[in-house]
Amino acid sequence: MENKHAGQVIVDSLALHGVERVFAVPGESYLAVLDGLHGANIETVVCRQEGGAAYMAEAHGKFTGEPGVAMVTRGPGAANAFVAVHSAWQDATPMVLFVGLIPVGDRQRESFQEFDPNAWFGTQSKRVFVLDEPSRTSEVVAEAFFAARSGRPGPVVVGLPEDIITQVADGALHPVLPVTDGAVSTDQLDRLKQALQGAEKPVIFTGGPRWTPESAAAVTRFAETNGIPVIQDWRASDRIPFHSPVNAGWLGYGRPDHAAEMFAEADVMLAIGALPTDVPTDGYTLRQSMDATNILVNIDPALRGRSGPVSEHILATPGAFADGVGGLDLGKTAEWDAWRSAGRRAQAAVQTVPALDEMPPTAAGTAHMTAVVGEVAARVPDDAVYTFGAGNHCAWAQYYLPTNVFPSQLSTRNGSMGYSVPSAVSTSLQSPERLVVAVAGDGEFLMNGQEIATAVQYGAAMLIIVMDNSQYGTIRAHQETHFPGRVSGTQLANPDFAAYARAFGGHGETVTADDQAAGAVERALKAVTDQRRPALIHVVTDQKIALP
Repeated sequence: MENKHAGQVIVDSLALHGVERVFAVPGESYLAVLDGLHGANIETVVCRQEGGAAYMAEAHGKFTGEPGVAMVTRGPGAANAFVAVHSAWQDATPMVLFVGLIPVGDRQRESFQEFDPNAWFGTQSKRVFVLDEPSRTSEVVAEAFFAARSGRPGPVVVGLPEDIITQVADGALHPVLPVTDGAVSTDQLDRLKQALQGAEKPVIFTGGPRWTPESAAAVTRFAETNGIPVIQDWRASDRIPFHSPVNAGWLGYGRPDHAAEMFAEADVMLAIGALPTDVPTDGYTLRQSMDATNILVNIDPALRGRSGPVSEHILATPGAFADGVGGLDLGKTAEWDAWRSAGRRAQAAVQTVPALDEMPPTAAGTAHMTAVVGEVAARVPDDAVYTFGAGNHCAWAQYYLPTNVFPSQLSTRNGSMGYSVPSAVSTSLQSPERLVVAVAGDGEFLMNGQEIATAVQYGAAMLIIVMDNSQYGTIRAHQETHFPGRVSGTQLANPDFAAYARAFGGHGETVTADDQAAGAVERALKAVTDQRRPALIHVVTDQKIALP
């Protein structure tokens, strides 16, 4: 192989790993990599802020199961990207962040934008590499992708000293390192069958990483064949279809009461991919009895984050587990019908969009968020994808937008804001044939709303719904609980969000009354599907109506 500079070898190695695009904010510290991307069959999506670029990479990892790639410069660039690294760490998302660094000879001299990658990222990533030897360039890329994909996925950071990546490196590429999916042993299958057949009120708990469309469909068939109700983890409601007869709801913040009650009452809980961490267990209060029967199917040998007893740990991905139980009929569907049906009826009531005349009136000049989301829910195709970050506005997306296929719900389980727009851009670029709907709050939206410019530049099209109640609503709700009547530090003065979208070349609508919702949604969807440009609906809402 011909010798090339290390920046070119990095790009060649990315291509070998199937990378089709990278999300970047350029910096002088990694010019050799940008040079390698010149003319490469890898699209460079130039973003407007490193947090947006890194969120796009994280969303790519969630959506595809393969590591998303972001590139940022040293110091401030790395700091801005950290928010997405933390999200990927807590959400177990495969992601590789390349960070330009100062020259080797300038280290520990308080050089311009100097920082220590291990000190910054060491507690929030699976591995941190610093490329100090050009001959190991391709090997480091291969190791980074292996670490990001294997076991419990997560973020990996690769530091690139600017002088090292300009040096000549061997052009030979390190082969892709395969990862294991685990398996279900014969003995484990026998014990699983025995536990479920002895149960009177079993429940399946789904979520976590390493899912595929095929494994989601297979687990759905297993649950439906046997009539076992399924409860899904927080922000992971797309493993089982929205209208499946076994869909009994989801856990986490804002969860419906019936789902938590079923989760606690079940005599056998089979967790596939998901773990009983603090959020689904209501702060370590559900299923904590040492007598609980909890069977955990998870590819992480450490079960990081789990709480409560573990009756059986099956080291397998959801796909490997689905292969192991394929065709398994437990013969108890009829016996579990009342248990399953009660959960399904309760969840069907929760996810039904209420009639507006059943809701409290809003102040003049405001509309119900439900009016707009209901119009969207009535029009979306079966394979629509929904993205949202953190805040009370997410409840409308969680409750009413139908997740019918996997993947179709992208969000942050660590409560990180600013995710909705960048994740929508990334998803639209990856699957332009699917409708992408981003739901944002006014505070959440302005953290990365500028990435609409990136969407327009690269042809990403999505519908963005911005709930404008002129406040950080979730914090205001906590404030009213702990310090009622003492509003402090939560109120916002907002711009015209529809005009903001139009300024970038998108379509903008403003809704200030319920009777405007249908027309606004229809026009916005037409702009997305027919004109292939972003469309934003600015919904002015009443502060008194904080949740659905």
